[in-house]
Amino acid sequence: MPKPLTLQAEFPTTEGICPDAYSLAVISPAYASSTGELNAVLQYFYHFFNFDKQGYKEIAADLESIAIAEMLHIEMLGKTILALGAQPIYCQNPPTAFNFYSAKYVSYSRNLVNMLEDDILGEKRAVAQYTKMLCRLKNEQVKKIISRILEDEKLHLAKLEEILQVFKC
Repeated sequence: MPKPLTLQAEFPTTEGICPDAYSLAVISPAYASSTGELNAVLQYFYHFFNFDKQGYKEIAADLESIAIAEMLHIEMLGKTILALGAQPIYCQNPPTAFNFYSAKYVSYSRNLVNMLEDDILGEKRAVAQYTKMLCRLKNEQVKKIISRILEDEKLHLAKLEEILQVFKC
């Protein structure tokens, strides 16, 4: 199995995080919304399957590595949501059990270039979302977690832009 495309730095722990409704509300959309990590995982795997089937094994492996990294982000966000006092259910704003995640948000493009462009757009949105979160958060431990995830998203964006340039040539 491929390694996740992440920084070599460890993820911060959730140790010492106490229930905090404000921080929970700020970070929850990154978990399981139309722009969240769950959507990213599903989209990257859909795109991985298509690139792999069409013989682009190296690009497929890169997309799979990004998907696995996004799974680590889901893990960190889920643990953080629990520490902040809510169950990590797959909805936009845990603990409220509405606005459940739907796979309708996945980009189901069939054109490989469009897939890469959609993935780049998703990473740009993730970078912007995490950057805004950092401006709003007051909890330093939660900020460390979000900062760490943000650095991976920047890495993914750079890799995808590199792939797109090579793929178009």
